[in-house]
Amino acid sequence: FDFCQAEGKKRPSENLGQVLFGERIEPSPYRFTFKNKETCKSVCTKTYDTTKPEDKQKLDFLKKSMLLNYQHHWIVDNMPVTWCYDVEDDQRFCNPGFPIGCYITEDGRPKDACVINSEFHEKDTFYIFNHVDIQIYYHVVENEALGARLVAAKLEPKSYKHTHPDNPDCSGPPMDISNKANGEVKIAYTYSVSFQEEKNIRWASRWDYILESMPHTHIQWFSIMNSLVIVLFLSGMVAMIMLRTLHKDIARYNQMDSTEDAQEEFGWKLVHGDIFRPPRKGMLLSVFLGSGTQILIMTFVTLFFACLGFLSPANRGALMTCAVVLWVLLGTPAGYVAARFYKSFGGEKWKTNVLLTSFLCPGIVFADFFIMNLILWGEGSSAAIPFGTLVAILALWFCISVPLTFIGAYFGFKKNAIEHPVRTNQIPRQIPEQSFYTKPLPGIIMGGILPFGCIFIQLFFILNSIWSHQMYYMFGFLFLVFIILVITCSEATILLCYFHLCAEDYHWQWRSFLTSGFTAVYFLIYAIHYFFSKLQITGTASTILYFGYTMIMVLIFFLFTGKHTEIFDFFFPGSCVAFCNSD
Repeated sequence: FDFCQAEGKKRPSENLGQVLFGERIEPSPYRFTFKNKETCKSVCTKTYDTTKPEDKQKLDFLKKSMLLNYQHHWIVDNMPVTWCYDVEDDQRFCNPGFPIGCYITEDGRPKDACVINSEFHEKDTFYIFNHVDIQIYYHVVENEALGARLVAAKLEPKSYKHTHPDNPDCSGPPMDISNKANGEVKIAYTYSVSFQEEKNIRWASRWDYILESMPHTHIQWFSIMNSLVIVLFLSGMVAMIMLRTLHKDIARYNQMDSTEDAQEEFGWKLVHGDIFRPPRKGMLLSVFLGSGTQILIMTFVTLFFACLGFLSPANRGALMTCAVVLWVLLGTPAGYVAARFYKSFGGEKWKTNVLLTSFLCPGIVFADFFIMNLILWGEGSSAAIPFGTLVAILALWFCISVPLTFIGAYFGFKKNAIEHPVRTNQIPRQIPEQSFYTKPLPGIIMGGILPFGCIFIQLFFILNSIWSHQMYYMFGFLFLVFIILVITCSEATILLCYFHLCAEDYHWQWRSFLTSGFTAVYFLIYAIHYFFSKLQITGTASTILYFGYTMIMVLIFFLFTGKHTEIFDFFFPGSCVAFCNSD
């Protein structure tokens, strides 16, 4: 963007999370001193001659950014400079950014921020916010050498057509740029600064006014609590049904005489000799389980630290940095789990298993991420990851994560294979014809509905924080939803696994993984709905970027939801057989 640039200042360094999220902090040309009031101070003047292709391209790019409602994001003392305005129901919303400008359509309809000023009325015209009134709030600290601390920074964007850019007075009509402007266009950027003491806000709670003003905050609290109650109620029902039904079955089997077993056995007792038959594509399943373990532990630890406040919005980039570092260090449990399951499946190609665990899922994510980065490079975006950072990520992957995965696999293969309570029959039992509800696809589709029901509200706010300039800070509720998601996925999958075993279908391993993993498909469907209903993304590159990053999230969520339910289901059939006098 062709805005005013700061001279002689170096860019501050960013951590890994900020770089991956595209948070590039640039030094600002807006300079002021504490308690030194400034009024209509000039920053710079930009001149565009539309007869010159280079100037016309810069001006057209600026118009496009206003049409798409691009936002400035400013920081003072690690605090976002907020634009606060009134919204519905007498609520006041503080946006951590403010728009570059706005547009009046050809039929005279104001878009986005153009509704705030009645002077914005010219049809097919852009209005750029070239002036800002900045207000700094500070709290005087007693018995401290600093004297005062900044507790809030707010601004109000305005538009002025300065008649004399070198001596602006900030009192003219708005700065309008016709969509069909010809000739020379001059844009003078100015600002004013004032300071106000705030006695009621302490430095430790200075973020509260931003977080409390987020839109739909009260709706979110009510919806989350309502969702928690519903999910807990349904989970209790599933648990009661499972315990009562299974208890009756086991009691009935144990009361049978051994001479009548062959004639009286039915349901899941008939397939007890095939329950632990190795699944088809056991190599791939074990790799997915290993990668899922890595993601599950990473998510749990990251959310736990976030709940403790270590990964708050004030600590920029910390959330992503923590997640990446944990993923790298958790290669050992990934290799161990993959090796243990692969060995229990009777696999012998241990080298292939370790290599796939190390490179398959991380490789897919990195390839997708690299393609997205190429698009950002091609678009000249500041969000593009520098080549040096990509090399650093590859170094973390190959030099730390991969060796740790091999170490985990080494210990996994050294241990004896998991012992099952029954021997597997040499001849596979023929599976009878299944009803519609016990066929794989309907069960998988139904199994993901309940888990998705407990996350879709949080999903809405998470997507808002990523794509719609809003902050996400309710990690306590997110951690609760995470726990409930794990419980719900496990119970729903165990329930369906039991029904399929009762239908004498013993191919439960992949089905269990895919049943809860199908929640990721609902995630994808919701992301598509969000794209078309909530966002105003235009252009092929932006669309590819949205769905490219969405596919990364969907894959990670698929491995996460499928993994932990497979662990529960792996021990569930064995528990059924162990409780029953099958011998």
